[in-house]
Amino acid sequence: MKLIDLDIIVTAPPAPSWGGRYWILVKVTTDTDITGWGECYASSVGPSAMKAVIKDVFERHMADANPEDLERMFRRVYSSGFTQRPDLTVMGAFSGLEIACWDILGKDRDRPVWALIGSRMNDRIRAYSYLYPLERHRQPEFWTSPVTAAESAAELIERGYTAVKFDPAGPYTIRGGHQPAMSDISTSVAFCETIRSTVGDRADILFGTHGQFSTGGAIRLGKALEPFQPLWFEEPIPPDNLLEFAQVARAVNIPLATGERLTTKAEFAVLLRTAGAAILQPALGRCGGIWETRKIAALAEAFNAQLAPHLYAGPVEWAANIHLSVSTPNFLIAETIETEFHDRLIGGTIRVDNGFVPAPEGPGPGIEVNEELARSHPYTGDRLHLEMQEAPCNYRRGNVF
Repeated sequence: MKLIDLDIIVTAPPAPSWGGRYWILVKVTTDTDITGWGECYASSVGPSAMKAVIKDVFERHMADANPEDLERMFRRVYSSGFTQRPDLTVMGAFSGLEIACWDILGKDRDRPVWALIGSRMNDRIRAYSYLYPLERHRQPEFWTSPVTAAESAAELIERGYTAVKFDPAGPYTIRGGHQPAMSDISTSVAFCETIRSTVGDRADILFGTHGQFSTGGAIRLGKALEPFQPLWFEEPIPPDNLLEFAQVARAVNIPLATGERLTTKAEFAVLLRTAGAAILQPALGRCGGIWETRKIAALAEAFNAQLAPHLYAGPVEWAANIHLSVSTPNFLIAETIETEFHDRLIGGTIRVDNGFVPAPEGPGPGIEVNEELARSHPYTGDRLHLEMQEAPCNYRRGNVF
């Protein structure tokens, strides 16, 4: 069996577009007419450029290879151009292609991916969701209102979720880590206080940031949040100096979670050995794919750390997350995004059931991608999947993430 054909679909989820402006789906076909689907997570280049990178990675390192030879293909890509170091864009391209290979192997053997990578360790996967506005909520007011956030949290708890995430501490700026405005700290405390009083001990609260703060700023904010017992303090500082996480971990009595912008076991090993990260959040469409993330999980297990796969993408990457989680003993919780478009794109083949996702039983990732639907929503813009603002923190009028 050989990999012989590649197709790339950039699909734009309809508004409100939870999961990003677009999802990059890859369709890989073998000489035995087995098709595998994968998803490449957001890159630092636009979708047209990313399509060229994916095509180059496939043709240069994977075409005519047996999909079983994943380790060899990974080493080719990781070493390409005399690198042998994490490359966010190249590894993002490989990650989606690697996920597609597991789809092929599962279909060829008529087994779910979790069975091919180890075992069914977990019969069901604990899920969490961001707090998104309900139909009655107004935007952008929702994002700075602890009351409406708590209403969204209450709705998720009624649906069976046992954890909710929110990130009220803006802004997300290209200027690197900054000291939070006092108003940002006050807003964050108000969110935690209101949501905790609403959910009580029925659910964990997960405090998200996106690398906004300086080391000192992250410590100030984290200390203010400690009384509300968050399950984690997510990515409090930029990911370009992993050793600084250790200072935050020593000073703040909340477990640190991070990893959505990291790739390969090389970067995650630094977090485990020296930075004090308690919860790793790899994005499988970026960090090297399913097999590389299984190695990351094994490293974490040796350091008594847990795995919580990240998701701000489409349901193909989500399916990969679920299979990895089923086989991982140190799994904690998996991010999920429930929209009609997510569900329709995979035909409702994997769903959240009362806050948990049952282990899929179908071959491969156990999903059926609606190719016609994906192609009927092409992305025609020129913006990136996610973007950061240029304006600095506003210390006078407050900020919105």
